[in-house]
Amino acid sequence: MDLYEYQGRELFERHGLPVLSGDVATTPEEARAIAEKLGVGVVVKAQVKVGGRGKAGGVKLAADPAEAQARATDILGMDIKGHTVHKVMVTTTAQIEEEYYFSYLLDRANRTFLCIASVAGGMEIETVAHDAPEKVAKVAIDASKGVDLALAREIVALAQFPAEVADQVADIAVKLWAAFVAEDATLVEVNPLAKLDDGRVLLLDAKVTFDANADFRQAGHEAYEDKSAVDPLEQAAKAKDLNYVKLDGSVGIIGNGAGLVMSTLDVVSYAGEEFGGVKPANFLDIGGGASAEVMADSLEIVMSDADVKSIFVNVFGGITACDAVANGIVSALQLLHDRGEDVTKPLVVRLDGNNAEEGRRILDTANHPLVQRVDTMDGAARKAAELAAAGV
Repeated sequence: MDLYEYQGRELFERHGLPVLSGDVATTPEEARAIAEKLGVGVVVKAQVKVGGRGKAGGVKLAADPAEAQARATDILGMDIKGHTVHKVMVTTTAQIEEEYYFSYLLDRANRTFLCIASVAGGMEIETVAHDAPEKVAKVAIDASKGVDLALAREIVALAQFPAEVADQVADIAVKLWAAFVAEDATLVEVNPLAKLDDGRVLLLDAKVTFDANADFRQAGHEAYEDKSAVDPLEQAAKAKDLNYVKLDGSVGIIGNGAGLVMSTLDVVSYAGEEFGGVKPANFLDIGGGASAEVMADSLEIVMSDADVKSIFVNVFGGITACDAVANGIVSALQLLHDRGEDVTKPLVVRLDGNNAEEGRRILDTANHPLVQRVDTMDGAARKAAELAAAGV
């Protein structure tokens, strides 16, 4: 999960890192109230999870509360690279003398953690690394040892931070690592880390990404989730513990095992070319040991997607036996009918593997008018794409 800048600022402050005073507003009136509380000139910054806010007009200075309200009025509702601005962060201004860059991240390629630090902040670190690689220090971090003051001083020296800020940056490096570990983050990035005219070094930006795999031990992270920005179907699926991702096609996909589901997406996309470019509407993996109840929940989610015109259930029975899947399909259709929901989307089902014959018998016996059984993956994908095209 990626945080908004204001959330990252709050997190940094909670971990004892030096940040600017400020708060977040959802209305121009709230922005004015924050500016009045701060009592000095402020900067009003659009809160979107995308770069380029400044160039798009999403970062504005305001000399007084009235101007802060006016700037918030301008920014709220803006579209920045497809992201609508619903919140602005209002902070005190800062007289910046120098801008630096500092981050910790999970280095998946090398199976370690990495610190990247540079005295050339305020621009994309990729650009700096390309144009002036000597200004970028990359230091692998041993997870069992972490970052103590000694290593922090090594990083500061390698990145060639000026002597007058070395102690402050080293202290920030230690605290930022502590925050990185405590929050189970995969990225904490500060750009710029700035030296002000009074000599202080502050974190003027905050990019933070949490590791979703650690949610079970980070109960407080749920509060950071912006539910308004999450697809409602994905929210509903998450509430049912389903591995679901919304896509932009018209064939609903349900399978068991991520590899099989990914292959199903490819096969449907290929088959769909014959019918005007029909594509998958979602990724949904019911897992290796899913029950009939999980299948029922999955069908309910996929059928509720207005973009879905047909559904392809592709199951290779292993731990998940095909008869359990078949019972889940029959039960789900009956459940939706009993709720009075309009069930009209055709299902194409391919069952193979453990208890496949029994699963097929269950479906044949049920003889539901919406269910079509196809024994091969390619044939089932083609049928689902054909039905989706006909239902558009």
